[in-house]
Amino acid sequence: MEPQLGPKAAGLGPGWPVLLLWVSALSCSLSSLASPSPSLVPRSRTSYNFGRTFLGLDKCNACIGTSICKKFFKEEIRFDSWLVSPLGLPPDYLPSYPANYSDDSKTWRPVEVSRLVSKQQSDISDRRICASAAAPKTCSIERILRKTRRFQKWLQAKRLTPDLVQGLPSPFLRCPSQRLLDRVVRRYAEVADAGSIFMDHFTDRDKLRLLYTLAVNAHPILLQIFPGAEGWPLPKYLGSCGRLAVSTSTSPLRDFYGAAPDQAADLAYQLLSVLESLRSNDLNYFFYFTHVDAGTFGIFNNGHLFIRDASALGVIDKQEGSPAAAGAGESKDIFSCLLSGCQAELPSCYTIPEKQSLVLVCRQLLPRLLQGKFPSPVQEEIDTALAQCGEGAHPDPEVLGAASRLKDILRPLRTCDPRFAYRYPDCKYNDKF
Repeated sequence: MEPQLGPKAAGLGPGWPVLLLWVSALSCSLSSLASPSPSLVPRSRTSYNFGRTFLGLDKCNACIGTSICKKFFKEEIRFDSWLVSPLGLPPDYLPSYPANYSDDSKTWRPVEVSRLVSKQQSDISDRRICASAAAPKTCSIERILRKTRRFQKWLQAKRLTPDLVQGLPSPFLRCPSQRLLDRVVRRYAEVADAGSIFMDHFTDRDKLRLLYTLAVNAHPILLQIFPGAEGWPLPKYLGSCGRLAVSTSTSPLRDFYGAAPDQAADLAYQLLSVLESLRSNDLNYFFYFTHVDAGTFGIFNNGHLFIRDASALGVIDKQEGSPAAAGAGESKDIFSCLLSGCQAELPSCYTIPEKQSLVLVCRQLLPRLLQGKFPSPVQEEIDTALAQCGEGAHPDPEVLGAASRLKDILRPLRTCDPRFAYRYPDCKYNDKF
């Protein structure tokens, strides 16, 4: 059956080409993301408009060939029934949408389809791109970006080097070492053949997709190059395209502010351990957050905590250093201004203190999770350690010491039972868990 375009879609005009996506509605509610058996999935189909506002790059062929689009078109990603509406997407203000994902169209698992930028940011980005070429309100985003000086340099490049990403707004690229950029190319999952530090196997469109993603939000790239399967505290990457990404379904930390004391202690302990692993790890990268909120961290259904949103995560290479970051001036262009003002400045990577992420978390997140949960004098000890850990004026050793004391306080407050499946039954035999 051929899709029928309603007046809303048909009226977009030639400047707004659309990508139509067939999805099957699932008979499950918002409160339950359990995967239904194939026999319970309705056979009726509803078309959704995944146009430029959602994807970012405005032509279908800018997206076709990426893993997420293959899954969409093969109906291996299905949204829940509450999204069903005539030729339209769900409410624009939602940052993510629950869905179900399949590798074989038989076994389904809950996932999140997340926006990498808000609807308002999308509109600003499109207007800026068109204005940069003195184009009308509607224009070909892909065509204009292809003509930029930065992308022309990318086309000629055999290797991704620091000068090619200089001036991009992501904190991930503020201090790019060659070792880090080689890791990006080797592990970029949206190309047919990865594993080489050279971009010989990248098509022109592959290079544009990678550049666009790095300029919009580096979250999908971080999930690919530091995978959870290797022990990094990040969810499994399933695919991305333009302004969309698909990853393992999670619950944000904000949902656990009212958790029982033993669960709150467990999550706080895990959060401090995650920050410790970001400061010190075998690959000698120092990760830091430029800001955090209650959606930055998430919890799997087995109780395991991880980084849910890596868009504010910066990386400094302690092994190789970042000599390019100390060079002259920033290289600002339209890719530097897609989401924020072109004059926005990030601090030098050489000024980031080791305590930065701890101060943010101890000041903004852990008090909400731990406040008033424990009897005296334990609660007083926790509050004192939190106050010291969240004090940005204190030197690094004092803040790190307070975080270590807080972990020591929290460790015996955790319980060992099947509710904490990620460490059960190991916790019966090893104090580490």
